[in-house]
Amino acid sequence: MTATTLDPRRWWALGAMSISLIVIGLDLTVLNVALPTLATDLKASTSQLQWFANAYTLVLASLLLPAGLLGDRFGPKRLMLGALVVFGLASTACAFATTPGQLIAARAALGVGSAFLIPLSMSLLNLLFAPEERQRAMTIWLMANSIGIPLGPLLGGWLLDHYRWGSIFLINLPLVAIGLVAVALLIPTTAGHRSRRIDGPGILLTAAGLVALTYGFIAAGEHGWGSVWALGAIAGGVVFLTAFWAWARRTADPLVDLKLFRSAGFTWGTVLATLASFALVGLLFVLPQLFQAVQGADAFQAGLRLLPIIGGMLIGAKVAERLLERVGARVTVVIGFSLMLAGLVIGAFTKAGDGYGFTAIWVSLVGVSIGFTLPPMNGLALAALPIERSGSGSALIQASRQVGGTLGVAILGTVLNAAYRSHLDVSGLPPAAADVARDSASAAIAIGSPGVTRSAQAAFVNGMDVTLWVCSGLAVASIVLALAFLPRRTAVADQEVVTIGA
Repeated sequence: MTATTLDPRRWWALGAMSISLIVIGLDLTVLNVALPTLATDLKASTSQLQWFANAYTLVLASLLLPAGLLGDRFGPKRLMLGALVVFGLASTACAFATTPGQLIAARAALGVGSAFLIPLSMSLLNLLFAPEERQRAMTIWLMANSIGIPLGPLLGGWLLDHYRWGSIFLINLPLVAIGLVAVALLIPTTAGHRSRRIDGPGILLTAAGLVALTYGFIAAGEHGWGSVWALGAIAGGVVFLTAFWAWARRTADPLVDLKLFRSAGFTWGTVLATLASFALVGLLFVLPQLFQAVQGADAFQAGLRLLPIIGGMLIGAKVAERLLERVGARVTVVIGFSLMLAGLVIGAFTKAGDGYGFTAIWVSLVGVSIGFTLPPMNGLALAALPIERSGSGSALIQASRQVGGTLGVAILGTVLNAAYRSHLDVSGLPPAAADVARDSASAAIAIGSPGVTRSAQAAFVNGMDVTLWVCSGLAVASIVLALAFLPRRTAVADQEVVTIGA
């Protein structure tokens, strides 16, 4: 490995990237708080409310890999600046949308900005930091990705109480402005690797495959796994990605270098990071509903109650960083998934009458486990990337997590809903009201019947417990995979570190 002298401003550069990433996590959760208001003010249907989220997710899935390739070819700085501008303009368009169609289009544009910001900022960790610093940088990068998630309900709930709903998108603008200045001043301009060919067929095949898979999993979560549209989209996604695999094996310069999968660090780092993300997505899916439907919290209070996850992640990541140096990735990650298993199993014994104190204990433990697993796994996968593939390799890692998270919501949502409906007592309700109660615990509680409310809360907690048992099974599988396949130490690809200001 060759390296020039490291400029101390590289940590400020990481801060610039972190500011840019906070807006993405913030935007993921702030929309959920505003859906009831949007349904009224924009006269949005249930389908349109779903597409406010789906438009963003599908565009993000389709553009991650091309964004990574373009970052490798042209250098990440200019593309990140452009992505921040797009994100700011799209946020403004969201804030002043007057029809559901306008908001859906603006949310899709937000997906464009995110698709470039996420992988390119991750690829810069390879470019700016020496191997011994990269794990700490990865931890900070992941915290920046995550901290916006609980801030969304906190800020969104407060803004909706005091201002028009568009304010939840306008809060992105100050962060975008700070990010633009910081990236412009602190991120180095690199020439990129212009010799890399743009793999047009690969882009089309992967975009079609990832969009089809993502849409299929979304549709399965909304309409059930028997939906023809869901199964057809999933099958189509598998066909497109299989075709890409065949194409990549015989083309000279594919969008995704299949040789990366020869590295145990890259392959299993990516797989296990995806499984850890699956558990995190499961928590973020069920906890806000638990806090609001069962424990009576509003959106602002629900955001506060998510903070132990972030606190646990910070503590876990700090401890894991030191542990990695002593015992290596395999032992550290196994400890992390073991902590996750313990937290999930404790959580699976939650009862409807339990207060937040009990929930905070096991949620914090799972948060610690995420800090033990996600940074080391992402760091392990990143360390296997050659510098000229940092963008496309980072995009592949993030695309895997994106699809895995969407699949997680679909599977866990199906498990939760099935268990909820099987334990819900709707006897005595008119058929129309019974159908409403079966939709969700919040809908059942809104009916206003004390008996239905108690039944819905107990049924939801039962469904959550079953969901956590499913996540526990994945934690066990992750422990086995980590023991079987993870290398003890990180292998670092032949890279060079670029001096800031060069």
